[in-house]
Amino acid sequence: MENIYITGAGGFVGKNIINYFKSNYQFTVFSKDESILIHSDIVFHLAGKAHDLKKVSNPSEYYTVNTELTKKIFDAFLLSDAKVFITLSSVKAVADTLESVLTEYYPPNPITHYGKSKLLAEQYILSKLIPEGRRVYILRPCMIHGPDNKGNLNLLNQFVSKGIPWPLGAFENKRSFCSIDNLCFVINELIINETIPSGVYNIADDEPLGINDLIKLIADSQEKKYYILNFPKSIIKLLSKLGDFLKLPLNSERLNKLTETYIVSNNKVITAINKPLPLSTKEGLMKTLNFYNTNVK
Repeated sequence: MENIYITGAGGFVGKNIINYFKSNYQFTVFSKDESILIHSDIVFHLAGKAHDLKKVSNPSEYYTVNTELTKKIFDAFLLSDAKVFITLSSVKAVADTLESVLTEYYPPNPITHYGKSKLLAEQYILSKLIPEGRRVYILRPCMIHGPDNKGNLNLLNQFVSKGIPWPLGAFENKRSFCSIDNLCFVINELIINETIPSGVYNIADDEPLGINDLIKLIADSQEKKYYILNFPKSIIKLLSKLGDFLKLPLNSERLNKLTETYIVSNNKVITAINKPLPLSTKEGLMKTLNFYNTNVK
């Protein structure tokens, strides 16, 4: 049985990766207290410092974890006999806001320390010569969701469950999502198909979804009626600016996150694996929402 060296095993993605692959692979788990020596066939580098929504982190932490640790793991891979290296970057290594659909050829210009640290890690990997017979994949997922993930999707789910009318109906947008099942499926295809070239690949579900459509989907998952209000955008934006000063739940940053358009193309990776994703966008979201409604109180 082949062995996978994995970092970030305790995180949401790491736990799902181990569960997905445990029948066919053994795992060696990275420990920060031990020397990085890789004696495995495959390397999954999933460890990273995510966005700090409370903005209390020291910026240097992003570079220590997202950039420097990635360099160390990748250097250890090059010194090892492992054949496949897969690391999780992020679409935010390219752009925090988009002017068009995000492809792998979109000019990178991250503005946050999170995005900048991820891009530096990518650039380091891409600067190295990959030995013949070995493959290196940099994956840029958009918002990953799935059962037991406590992210923004769960917050929206709780909002709808309280029967509060959705006040942002006037905002029309489209956002890409990434089901954890689809991510695991793609990773498996990258491992087993030796003809897929090394490189950078966006990971996203096939169809983007608007926030109002997401609210409807959440309501359907709860078998509840939903109420979408169409307050004028000017009033909502004014209230969000007021929220900046009064520390209200709705502020400018949150309004932008909820209503911006951020569409990620997965054409490159779908063409590479030459197979459809197992779950549609709505099927993946419904699986996550059903978990929330069954398990999260």
